[in-house]
Amino acid sequence: MNPISWGLYPKIKSKKHTFDSLENLAGLLKTEGEFIPFGNGRSYGDSALNDNIIYTKPYNYFLGFDETSGILHCQAGVLLSEILKIFVPKGWFLSVTPGTKLITVGGAIASDVHGKNHHIEGCFSSCVDEFNLMLPDGKIKTVTKNDELFYATCGGMGLTGVILDAKISLTKINSKNINQTTIKTKNLKETFGAFEKYQNMPYSVAWIDCLAKGKNLGKCLLMVGDFADDGDLDYRKKMKLNVPFTFPAFTLNSLSVKAFNWLYYKKAPKGISHQKVDIDSFFYPLDAIDNWNRIYGKNGFTQYQFILPKAASFKGLKEILETIAKSGKGSFLAVLKLYGKANKNYLSFPIEGYSLALDFKIEKGLFELLDNLDQIVIKYGGRIYLTKDVRVSKENFEKGYEHIDKFRALRKAYKMDKKLQSLQSKRVGI
Repeated sequence: MNPISWGLYPKIKSKKHTFDSLENLAGLLKTEGEFIPFGNGRSYGDSALNDNIIYTKPYNYFLGFDETSGILHCQAGVLLSEILKIFVPKGWFLSVTPGTKLITVGGAIASDVHGKNHHIEGCFSSCVDEFNLMLPDGKIKTVTKNDELFYATCGGMGLTGVILDAKISLTKINSKNINQTTIKTKNLKETFGAFEKYQNMPYSVAWIDCLAKGKNLGKCLLMVGDFADDGDLDYRKKMKLNVPFTFPAFTLNSLSVKAFNWLYYKKAPKGISHQKVDIDSFFYPLDAIDNWNRIYGKNGFTQYQFILPKAASFKGLKEILETIAKSGKGSFLAVLKLYGKANKNYLSFPIEGYSLALDFKIEKGLFELLDNLDQIVIKYGGRIYLTKDVRVSKENFEKGYEHIDKFRALRKAYKMDKKLQSLQSKRVGI
């Protein structure tokens, strides 16, 4: 097997290891070599790549559900999409969900994913009651909140052990639909003003035109919403589009991105508009297209996602957007979000402030641009998201994570550093 990241970069040859029992998994961990858990392959970079991977997706049974509390117990290989398929018709939804439902529960914990409601609900770990973790020596530990292994594993990128199963809290809903409000802004000042005005809405996210310049710098479409109360829980699988082949690299260029951005922004009504959309359209628009990563060409792409403290966000984002626009290496997938306070986890990404995520195809000059953006992020006290990263240096990564020494110390104490490694962990020294 040649496992690949969702960004199709880098490409390495790996040996896939599966397990059909906990005894088998424990024996595997005691063999020679380094391992990293691998779920559904939706991490963008190299965080789940190594010479040996432990394939966890087949470990995917539902183990129990408490209809009173909404606590779901399932194995770590269960996909979020599988949870939605069963529980949305019963009136339950994920308390926290990222922008794709095609990830495993174990991957959601390891990345401590976040979504459009971080400013209200926090990261995925906020809805995790406990999980069972197999340590490198084969022992199994039940990890609960306020345990140092909880702080290290949630956001720890699979580097503390193999997550076996978890108990997570679902949230009650009375519809598969979202009442969505779209606010069209003309510049970055209006964009920030709109986020602040609607900050009490449960869900919010913005598409931003990262190639806009001058008086239009930072113009966006801000989407905010909340669940409807119409009793419609008829959640069904939709027909999908598919990208059947890998696009030529020249397809995505500054002109095609500018054209897309112009059309996407122009088609939205002026000012404020309202509509009812379903869960998939609001939370998971890209999941409607299979293999959409192929549009970036055979060299692949990387997502650059950073976050800045709230007080520095306007000035920092302005400088970053100006730098990107000047480079011409724009992204038509540019997502801006508002975040609440940081949690206690050692390597969780969010801090209180604003995050911007941009997809760039791998091409000449890109990494030099991203190195320059790193310096701006660091200057304003921000950090880079490991789940999306494939190239940040150890030095620049460390500057954003004040708890890195605690994480390294725990890894060393449990001898995790001798057994659990990824290409990314070696690159950034974690």
